[in-house]
Amino acid sequence: MSLLEVHEISQTYGDKSLYHNASFRLFKGEHMGLVGQNGAGKSTLMKSLIGEVVPDSGFIRWQNKIRVGHLDQYANVDENETIFSYLKSAFRELLEAERKLNEVNEALMTRFDENLVRTAASLQDMLERKEFYAIDSKVQRVAAGLGLTPLGLDRPLGKLSGGQRAKTIMGKLLLADVDVLLLDEPTNFLDTEHIEWLTKYLKNFKGAFIIISHDDRFLNEICTCILDVEFDVLKRYNGNYDDFIRQREQLEVEYVRAYEHQQKEIRKAEDYINKNKVRASTAAMAKSRQKKLDKMERISAPKHQNKPRFKFPFASISTTKALETKDLEVGYYYSLMPGVSLELTTGTKNAVVGFNGIGKSTFLKTLVGEIPPLKGDFTFGERTVVGYYEQELVFEDSGKTPLEFILDLFPKMSVKEVRTALARCGIVAEHIDRPISTLSGGEQSKVKLCRLTLFPTNFLILDEPTNHLDSDAKDALQKAIVHFPGTVLFVSHDPHFYETWADSVFDIEEHIILSD
Repeated sequence: MSLLEVHEISQTYGDKSLYHNASFRLFKGEHMGLVGQNGAGKSTLMKSLIGEVVPDSGFIRWQNKIRVGHLDQYANVDENETIFSYLKSAFRELLEAERKLNEVNEALMTRFDENLVRTAASLQDMLERKEFYAIDSKVQRVAAGLGLTPLGLDRPLGKLSGGQRAKTIMGKLLLADVDVLLLDEPTNFLDTEHIEWLTKYLKNFKGAFIIISHDDRFLNEICTCILDVEFDVLKRYNGNYDDFIRQREQLEVEYVRAYEHQQKEIRKAEDYINKNKVRASTAAMAKSRQKKLDKMERISAPKHQNKPRFKFPFASISTTKALETKDLEVGYYYSLMPGVSLELTTGTKNAVVGFNGIGKSTFLKTLVGEIPPLKGDFTFGERTVVGYYEQELVFEDSGKTPLEFILDLFPKMSVKEVRTALARCGIVAEHIDRPISTLSGGEQSKVKLCRLTLFPTNFLILDEPTNHLDSDAKDALQKAIVHFPGTVLFVSHDPHFYETWADSVFDIEEHIILSD
């Protein structure tokens, strides 16, 4: 029996059909990856599974008494609660059982009661069976695995960055006793070593899970099946991500072959009908073939995704020194790191790495003037024009559409020019006129990247630009950065994105250039 049955669900958004009469099942112990292009409907499907979105038709049925845990990176939390206390609250039921056991034991100290003795024995047995007395060590292991330990487990949640809070929320979910995990982009705020830890954790997870991710290597390691959302269809493939790619490519080849064969047969039949329908001797045969042609179930023409294309305009610059920092210390209330001193040459591509919370994003925000330096200073080369991409998907007015957002920034552009620019960056036509808040994370990222393609710069500062992007968008972004003549300084947790073309990798934790 399946843990989850999704039966012939249909979902539309405006004029677009996300999926139509789609069905699939999730069985015990299955590790499913949910993939598809940005805006295909993955997050909407995930919301449907937890009841936040109701399908237009069909039904979603969970097996009775199945415990489902989903990752809500924006969940409301008590700002004063510490990381350790919050993580430990994943065991709320066991903590409550311990409280009841203590009450029963206290009562037994004053009077003997067989019922109380049996209750105490039952509670004690349950706590031991569920390894209650190992809770603290479990919390410590997960905290270390996700990189929370260096932050200090006594730190209040209100003093965490958005990424740190998201990791803490995920940590609690991983500690919870659930049968099914639903995770949407769980690696977005993780460094390489913490992605490796999460990979091992999920590979050994005895329950089932459904995970949305654009990290192909991550999915390849953890998944036993793939659910692909494409052209309003949900199609399941057995095996890991590599198996899925091979199977899909083979099916695409077979589909194109079948379509072309049918088109050839249709043209042949139409030629015969046109030549013979006016001849008395062959009119009956032509009419018969026409009826047969009318009844034919036509294969739809192969569909192709609109792949994004990014190009960053270049503003000429003559200086060879792009950026120099001298003992630069950054932070909000206190320095996050010792003074950073580095020098970047014009035209180089430079990655910044280090564990979450060390100050990578704060370092970039300081360079673009969002926050002042605490100590030290920095200078850009003469005539430097900076283009900045921040990782947070924050818009001043997310109720505006992508069209309105770009027009406000570039009022001299025509509506047609803006639509063309957004389409070039992979925003489909029906999403250009929707509120930004209703778009997927990947589509919002493309809107922000579109802005950078519309004015000349010579120094790009990018903070985790691949978060939320699908594989086609990542490839397009990589090509755009490589072909950009100017300097690029970027933060990324994905070495596979930059390892073949970055001129240098600066470890902000160790203050050393790892490659040059």
